[in-house]
Amino acid sequence: MLTIGTTYRPATDLGYLLVKHPDRVHEFELPTGRATVCFPEADEARCTAALVLEVDAPDRRAAPDGFSLGRFVNDRPYAASSLMSAALNKAFRTAMAGRSKDRPELVATAIPLEIRIPVLRCRGGADLADRLFAPLGYDVAAAAIPLDEGHPEWGESPYVDLQLRGTVRLADALHHLYVLLPVLDDAKHYWVSTDEVDKLVRAGEGWLAGHPERELIVRRYLAHSRALSEPALERLAESDDLVVADSVDAVLPADADEDAPSLAVVRRAAVLRVLRESGAQRVLDLGCGPGALLADLMADRRFTEIVGVDIAPRVLAIAARRLRLDRPGAIAERDRQRIALVQSALTYRDARLGGYDAAVLMEVIEHVDESRLPALVRSVFGSARPGTVIVTTPNAEYNTRYAGLAAGAMRHTDHRFEWTRAQFADWAAAVSAANDYAVTIEGVGPADADLGAPTQLAVFTAAGGNA
Repeated sequence: MLTIGTTYRPATDLGYLLVKHPDRVHEFELPTGRATVCFPEADEARCTAALVLEVDAPDRRAAPDGFSLGRFVNDRPYAASSLMSAALNKAFRTAMAGRSKDRPELVATAIPLEIRIPVLRCRGGADLADRLFAPLGYDVAAAAIPLDEGHPEWGESPYVDLQLRGTVRLADALHHLYVLLPVLDDAKHYWVSTDEVDKLVRAGEGWLAGHPERELIVRRYLAHSRALSEPALERLAESDDLVVADSVDAVLPADADEDAPSLAVVRRAAVLRVLRESGAQRVLDLGCGPGALLADLMADRRFTEIVGVDIAPRVLAIAARRLRLDRPGAIAERDRQRIALVQSALTYRDARLGGYDAAVLMEVIEHVDESRLPALVRSVFGSARPGTVIVTTPNAEYNTRYAGLAAGAMRHTDHRFEWTRAQFADWAAAVSAANDYAVTIEGVGPADADLGAPTQLAVFTAAGGNA
């Protein structure tokens, strides 16, 4: 069961948005059973719609963990999964399309919503549910369900009772659920083909491209298929005018463990480790893009002042949505005061960027023409002169390990260059010598004995501290 409630006045307008009369029971036949929509409460102050899914026993799909008798004994009739997503699409198709003949103006209005899924299979637990729904503007309450309340020593089950509260357009909320329910379940009841990429891009329009867990969502929604995940990530980037720092970040080398974290996640963790070791509190994220690293920095209160810098206003707007800076009251005021987003070109000096403890250029320099790199060096190492500068960039030697990457090809069409380890070391040594910094270099990601690690990371430390 899934319920959607509102306290919008008049609350019964929820029926118009869902195109369902609250006084009636609405039934829908599905290939896997039957869906029923009813309204357990409906008055001016509060209205709730319930979607109840009954799965036919002969049509039960195998359990997601591959249990050998899963077709006959499984949790599909009792826990929300991709079957519920299909039921949502069938029962609320008009609402998901953002159409309402009787309340067209309300379709575009964000209204207070309360959503509950009392039994949801959640591979990753309550924490993952929060990571997926909180960036979309919801207050998330996900409680793990015990295996047996009479035997607490048995621990928790793989199910959560999920409750979401937020002021959201109903069509957006339905799309969020449609995509994220099978992602949390990490299983689908049907064969995943290239059509699923189109479904994902359509349902994720306006929110998925800037989501901090975009790679995980895409990989799980597309059943961990590399052949489908990479083009999906490319299309999402194009649909939101984003430049993906590294188009193979979410794709693993051919012999890698598919459950391993993506390179983007590993890289951010390495950068955060270096920042913590440096003792930095006031940090610049130069070329911050849609704000993945900014979100990680915000989660750690040791960073007291965080500034995200990018040249593209649209990308900064996406970062603001990800960090919930565009909604008054969405985050605590003390957190709002810790962060600022600044439009600036890194190849020009900007007095606003001076005097910080540390600056990060994560997968940025390869997007700059090599002829413009000296200007970037002057503005960052000369003018801004933070105490620590962290630079990451692809290791071109490692590219041969990526399946589907042609010989000599770069990891993204926007990359102006990709350096070998020797080339990056030479550049780093020249920059440090010319600007009175010391430098160390390390690899990030699973290293190959001959080719090195996929990412190169350099840590520059100013000899005399901040200017």
